[in-house]
Formats: sequence, structure tokens, C-alpha cells
Amino acid sequence: MERLDGGSAVPDAYRNGIVALGNFDGFHRGHQAVVGRAVERARAEGRPALVATFDPHPVRYFKPDAPPFRLTTLGQRERLFAAAGADAMLVFRFDRDLASVTAEDFVADWLAGRIGAAGVVTGEDFTFGRGRGGNVEVLRDLAARHGMSMDAVGPVEADGEPVSSSRIRDALRDGDLATATRLLTRPFAIEGIVEHGDKRGRQLGYPTANMSLGKYLRPRFGIYAVRGRLPDGELVDGVASLGIRPTFDPPKELLEPHFLDWTSDLYGRRIEVELHAYLRPELKFDDLDALTAQMREDEAQTRAILDQSSPS
Repeated sequence: MERLDGGSAVPDAYRNGIVALGNFDGFHRGHQAVVGRAVERARAEGRPALVATFDPHPVRYFKPDAPPFRLTTLGQRERLFAAAGADAMLVFRFDRDLASVTAEDFVADWLAGRIGAAGVVTGEDFTFGRGRGGNVEVLRDLAARHGMSMDAVGPVEADGEPVSSSRIRDALRDGDLATATRLLTRPFAIEGIVEHGDKRGRQLGYPTANMSLGKYLRPRFGIYAVRGRLPDGELVDGVASLGIRPTFDPPKELLEPHFLDWTSDLYGRRIEVELHAYLRPELKFDDLDALTAQMREDEAQTRAILDQSSPS
């Protein structure tokens, strides 16, 4: 998998490819259907398969003060696209210049010119171009003018409703990990660099790998059963606090996983933490003994839950 700048001419090896076009934050079941169609067509026609995404998300550009809502980093998307069979990821930098491009110019100058696409696949609800002036019908017409094929993939439904990033975000805010996992086809995961903290967990016998939540959506604050993917790819079970740590001052948003039966120095290293089950809300304890007793209960519950599920 190669990461390409969507604003520049792509290497010859990736021209005349089939491009899956969308934002794909979350890469849920609906997104997977779009990319799957592009990969299927590319393989049948002997062409490269490319997945185009936008960074930052267009909503972040138009509403810079919007609360965090991201479901995946670019790095996570790159790995997910590769696992889906794509040959390259195209990253369109969504800035003032791209926001001002008309639908016609986006197809002519970007898809046909810089990328040299032979075909485009997107979802039926895709919009693009200045003022969202383009939709799938506009794209179909413009693609035909420039010798490109165009496929629109209909929505994928679950429980009688279309799968969407909004449904996943709502489920995560509610602590409904079963729904989020079903729609994503995998556990929601937060990736980041392990930071030095105040060492309180270590003092209590529960050392944690502290991580900033950054631009990720804030799931429901509380205690979670988690699995951590370490830099070498090893998966380890853990219990994590996600929130502001109300027992301690000052409040600070953190993801603090404690990995069970595992000890090593992770400071400054990038890890990924999958949320598998929501255990309970955050609580403020009167003393550290009460906190430690509750942590032991959380650990026991986590072991029982994760012992019943295989690592992903």
C-alpha cells in the first residue's frame, strides 16, 4: 500500500486505475461495500485499485469549532484500505483551494488529469465540488465526458437502517459498543503515542499507558474492557479509563489502558487500543482504597469478558 498526494499527478503505475471516492472515516460496512466494488472491478479489468479520502474531513474545514468527531486516523485508514485489497491511498488535502473547486473542474482536472482514473466508484449519497454542486448523477455525466466509467453503490442496511458514521458515533456516545462494532465490523480503536503521566496508576499497582484523545470522537466516558495492539503487533488484554479521572485534579481527558499480565516501557511509542465492552461510568471515590477495590472488580469483569472473545 502506497500513500499518494491526491493534489499531484500520480505515478504512472497507478494511472488508469479504479478509484473509490469518499471520505471513509470509520470505514464501516457501507464504506467497505464501495471499496470492495472498486477492488473487484480493478481486479477484473487488470487495473490498480485506489481509495481516495479527504484530510482534514470537510466538516472540520467548514466548522473548525465542531466538537471532535473523528473515527479513524489516516494511518488507520491506510491499513484498513490495504486489508480490503487496495493498492494505494490517495489523500486529498481539504483546504480553501480544494473547497473552491467546482464539480466540473474536480472531475476534469483532478480525477481525469492528475489521477488519470479509468473509473470511479462512490456511494449514492456522495456530494462534491464547490457548494456541494455535484452528486452521483452529475459525476456520472462528467465521468462519461472524460472517458471514465462510474458506479454508485447503494446503502448497506443493518437493523433496517442504513449504516452510517452518524449511527456509529451515536452508539459510541451511548457506550453501545455492540452496535458500533457490528456496524464497523471491528471494535472502535484509538491510536496514539503513549505519554508520561503522574504515575498514580503505578502507585496503585495498575500502571497505565496514557494517551491523548486528540481529534477522536469522545465515546461515553467510563471504564472499558480493551485490547491493545503494541508496536510489534502483539495484542494484549486490558482495562482502561476513558474520561477526565474525576477522583484526581485537575480534570484531563485521557485514555488510560492498564494491560493485564504484561509489563514493559511504552513511553513515546505508538499503540492502538480497541474498545470491546463498556463496564461502568466514571466515579469519584472518597479515598484511594475505595478506588483500588473498584479497580480490582473492573479487572475481574474485564478478564471474564475478554476470555470469551478471540483477539481480532
